[in-house]
Amino acid sequence: MSDGTIVEARAFAPASVGNVGVGFDILGHAIEGVGDTVTVRRIAEPVVRIHAIRGTTVDLPRVAEDNTAGAALIALRAALDLPFGFEVEIDKGIALGSGMGGSAASCVAALVAANALLPQPLSREALYPFALTGEAVASGGRHGDNLGPMLLGGVVLSTADRLVPVPVPAAWHSLLVHPDAVLETRRARAALQGHYALGEFVAQSANLALVLSGCYTADASLVRAGLRDVLIEPRRAGLIAGFAAARDAALDAGAMGASISGAGPSVFAWFEQRDAALAAQGAVQQAFADAGFASQGWVSPLNAPAARLL
Repeated sequence: MSDGTIVEARAFAPASVGNVGVGFDILGHAIEGVGDTVTVRRIAEPVVRIHAIRGTTVDLPRVAEDNTAGAALIALRAALDLPFGFEVEIDKGIALGSGMGGSAASCVAALVAANALLPQPLSREALYPFALTGEAVASGGRHGDNLGPMLLGGVVLSTADRLVPVPVPAAWHSLLVHPDAVLETRRARAALQGHYALGEFVAQSANLALVLSGCYTADASLVRAGLRDVLIEPRRAGLIAGFAAARDAALDAGAMGASISGAGPSVFAWFEQRDAALAAQGAVQQAFADAGFASQGWVSPLNAPAARLL
């Protein structure tokens, strides 16, 4: 525009590990090196349009209300009463149904790009409610375990209405391995139906407290004691061929803990040093190969970067 207003922006949002085993729907961390890219243009018409989706063989919704990025931008427009609209192009870099936060990444990248086009851009925390609205389109619930780390970077505790960054030592790294398989989020959530014993909740609460305490005090022994999912993992493990062997391979290689990333089928593990994570990668990928699946792996600092403008 002749008045100097920016009319187009591109943003990248990283993949993430949701739940981190012990923090179902509330704890997550960003992953460096893989993510989604979204281009947003200002248009005069007061609507949100999905112009293109690339990088996936699955037909994702082109109707804005049914698309995570579109729904988030619709919520943003409505809340700010914007007189203009947005046209969106999504380039997927995260496999669908991978447990790596793919739906959340498109949504966050769209918001970060659109935010740059606003007369008065919002803080990352202020974008969070709109991201929750977008994520709910894909998962059926307003949970921020993937959104928080994408917006802020690193490890983040994401509640219904706030984002709390969790400090971790710079040396700590994660290994994320994604087998060439799809586990639909809604199917993985359906596996969680049924009865839970009170003792399971107590044990999981204790484990979450140990992990958070270990992060805040840089005490790996506390994380080792707590990074064990006794609530969700037992109910989902049977949906993931090769999971137990992959998890055990990471633990045998010295991981502080390992579990399912998000809804699966990806597996994550935390290590005290990058070299240890790199050394474990082959064994974890071999476990999936033994189960009949090729896989991809990423080693990333736990303090991985947030979504960014390109």
